[in-house]
Amino acid sequence: MSAEAAAVSATALPGHATSYGRFILRSLRLATDGTPLFYGWMTLLTAAWLVGVHAWAVQVRDGMAVTGMSDHVSWGLYIANFTFMVGVAAGAVMMVIPAYLYRDDDMHDVVIVGELLAIAAIFMCLAFVTVDLGRPDRFWHLIPGLGRFNWPISMLTWDVIVLNGYLLLNLHIAGYLLYTKFRGQRPAKKWYLPFVYVSIVWAISIHTVTAFLYCGLGGRPFWNTALMAPRFLASAFVSGPAFIVLALMAMRYFGGVRFSQRPVRTLVNIMRVTILISLLMIVSEIFTEFYTGGAHIASAEYLYFGLHGQNGLVPWIWASIVLTVLAALLLLCPKVYDKPKMLVAACVFAFVGLWIEKGMGLIVPAFVPSTLHEVVEYAPSLTEWRITVGIWAFGLMVFTVALKIAIPIFSGKESLDASA
Repeated sequence: MSAEAAAVSATALPGHATSYGRFILRSLRLATDGTPLFYGWMTLLTAAWLVGVHAWAVQVRDGMAVTGMSDHVSWGLYIANFTFMVGVAAGAVMMVIPAYLYRDDDMHDVVIVGELLAIAAIFMCLAFVTVDLGRPDRFWHLIPGLGRFNWPISMLTWDVIVLNGYLLLNLHIAGYLLYTKFRGQRPAKKWYLPFVYVSIVWAISIHTVTAFLYCGLGGRPFWNTALMAPRFLASAFVSGPAFIVLALMAMRYFGGVRFSQRPVRTLVNIMRVTILISLLMIVSEIFTEFYTGGAHIASAEYLYFGLHGQNGLVPWIWASIVLTVLAALLLLCPKVYDKPKMLVAACVFAFVGLWIEKGMGLIVPAFVPSTLHEVVEYAPSLTEWRITVGIWAFGLMVFTVALKIAIPIFSGKESLDASA
């Protein structure tokens, strides 16, 4: 290295370190400074999170006996929410594809919302898996070298890899774009564009691997269907965009953030198609189960109509079907773009309907009847509900704080020169 090059390098490093320090400090200030509405919202989420933390402490102290799960139904509300949030994280890629593959400038302006949602959703996924472990201190068994990772044989280890990999990809993409925008520099494509393309494929893989985790369990006939992975992806491309539309509308009406309506229209058009595909797959599953009959119809019969006088999940699944159909009808209405209340209702119905269908309507019925043909019902305990609410509050806090930092930087209101 020449003396001149060494001098340039020596002067560049301290400047870079200083700007990075300012970026961190400014991010901390943006994350903690806001309007009374922001403080009220964060206080509510913090209170709910603390309730969940206390409930989890009780669960760790007293064991999984405080939950509604049993030897017969070993996966319940936690894994149901985990499965749904994997879909939300995967669905966030619906903003990345138009922005980067089709060079949609309007979508590019708000694509950061989808990337930050994916980060928050994966954090929630990891939290739900952690509380479902019962003994989180035994997590070391999954660490290669210390425990037995069982890769590539175990589908569970594949799920661990794709989830953590997707989290790291989105952290890098969002962090790099935010930092370069803060410095007022044009991001180098080689440092983020390849990761964007990888994240698109990776987003599909996280839900596909999760689906394979279920349908690969031969002892649970309810999951043994080739439509599992396509169903997961179709519903993910509804729930993810639905949440993003609600977030964009909340940012507009409560945060005063102005952006083009084209991203919302694009997401609604995506939801119009994918929600119909999702409903078609559900109808196909129902037809196959009930028309052909057979010994493995018991789980589906219990889910939709009850079995031997036990019908705990019947109200759940029919509520899901009604909400999803209503959401589809509202989304297909041509005036949905011009009526915010109708759009909000459609997104809420779709989100809640698919939360039930991907959660309680998918996970629990696979265990009822059990492998011993016993009908043992499951209902989440109050402890499970508290922990679940706490994790949702934690995820919303992560998403809110991330948006609080990202929006001023991407809008140009915050920069290195402004913080100097």
